[in-house]
Amino acid sequence: MVSMKTKGQEDEAPEERVPHLPWMRHPVDIDSFSGCPVTSLPRLDPRLAEVLQRMGIESFFPVQVSTWLETIGPGAFQRDICINSPTGSGKTLAYALPIVQMLSTRKVRCLRALVVLPTRDLALQVKEVFDAIAPVVGLTVASAVGQSSIADEISDLIKKSKQELYPSLDDEYVEMEPQTKVDILVATPGRLMDHINMTKGFSLEHLQYLVVDETDRMLREAYQSWLPTVIQFTRPTNQNHFRHDTPGRTLLHPLTTIRRSGVERGFKGKCYPRLAKIVCSATLTQDPSKLSQLELHHPLLLNSGKKRYRIPTKLESYKLICTSNIKPLCLIVLLQELRGEKCLVFTKSVDDSHRLSTLLGFFEDLPFKFSEFSSLQRESTRRKTLAAFKEGKIDVLIGSDIMARGIHIDGLRYVINYEMPQYVKTYIHRAGRTARAGESGSCFTFLRKNEVKRFDKMLKKADGSSCILRSLPEESIDSLRPVFETALEKLKDKLKGSAEPEASKKSNKSGDKAPGALKRKRGKQT
Repeated sequence: MVSMKTKGQEDEAPEERVPHLPWMRHPVDIDSFSGCPVTSLPRLDPRLAEVLQRMGIESFFPVQVSTWLETIGPGAFQRDICINSPTGSGKTLAYALPIVQMLSTRKVRCLRALVVLPTRDLALQVKEVFDAIAPVVGLTVASAVGQSSIADEISDLIKKSKQELYPSLDDEYVEMEPQTKVDILVATPGRLMDHINMTKGFSLEHLQYLVVDETDRMLREAYQSWLPTVIQFTRPTNQNHFRHDTPGRTLLHPLTTIRRSGVERGFKGKCYPRLAKIVCSATLTQDPSKLSQLELHHPLLLNSGKKRYRIPTKLESYKLICTSNIKPLCLIVLLQELRGEKCLVFTKSVDDSHRLSTLLGFFEDLPFKFSEFSSLQRESTRRKTLAAFKEGKIDVLIGSDIMARGIHIDGLRYVINYEMPQYVKTYIHRAGRTARAGESGSCFTFLRKNEVKRFDKMLKKADGSSCILRSLPEESIDSLRPVFETALEKLKDKLKGSAEPEASKKSNKSGDKAPGALKRKRGKQT
């Protein structure tokens, strides 16, 4: 197979390179902070401390302590924060808690915090964190991810204008009144753009906090230019947001979410605060051209250790060398040895996941229950599958990198790379599904002989992590060969009989729609 360069390969430079941006050369070391009991965190609202303890959280992780001190403590959100910390280290609560605390004293309800994530599954997971802590201080949280119809989302986001109830009210008075009825919004880029472009009353003019989670992926993919749009319409209006239609006539830009400069109208003379940004990832990019899109204000980097890439401290890495023709047998034997523990199996594509799942389905009496998890499936099917996996009704989930970003599953002990990850970033995000929040876990990677050297070199970028060579009993593999031959024949027959190529079934299930995919008239908005 010929290795071809892809997007993101430029991010795979050796970790020894000196960052181009001066502020990245002197980061705050997250690992220099120790964990902190909930009751000892300075200035934490007692209501939040109580709800965290009810959730079973007794102490904070270092990333949460360091972020708190730079936002609520002496830092007080004076600088934008960039968090580069391993998967499972607690980044979601690290940014959710300071934002909720800062907004707990707000007097007028309107959209003040926006969290943007690349996929629907991850966005819903983050919303659960906000839902757990925000209501206790009187804050309202909503999502815009395409899980429900856009009409339902509008109903959750926008309150009916008083002008509909009292037609005699002055237009300017109505315009001054905030129409968004949530404080915090968790969104995917496509659905966010739908609301910015088409939802009457949706406004970013009061936004105080912007969180960009999984930043490296968010900056690598265009996502309908959501970031330049958000940045543009949260700037004060002393910049040019007008367009000229005909000579001598000036019109507002078609997008109506314009941030006014000076005094905040309808808010008793309070001046607008600076828009504070938090960006975070387990593999934060160092590319200046990408980071410049964020327009960061005196950014401060919180980095875990001295290396650019880190894997969880309690993760054990193993490599298994086998030929391609017996890899499915090696996988079955390994899964048998893991004795029904929860396990994620990563393939390189959705088609590979489908073929592998189909092939395993032709083996009878396997001692584990497995299921496919793929973007080829309906959203409802994926949700049910993931729920069954979390509840222990399914032992093994087979999928591609749709499962690698941010998804948290309690009790997940094992991750298997059925194919070798091409980049260290991919390995970190896959392996990081286990050994989370201080727990232990293991990651197994299947390799051909000619891949071993490249794999070892790749892992050295992740803080020099060692990888143990693991072997499987030959007799167990040989015992499966007769069934394997039969299963292969059945797979070939099934693929031949397929009415259409699997690839043609692919669809975008992340909640982001292509421009023009949503047709809706303003007159139908409420």
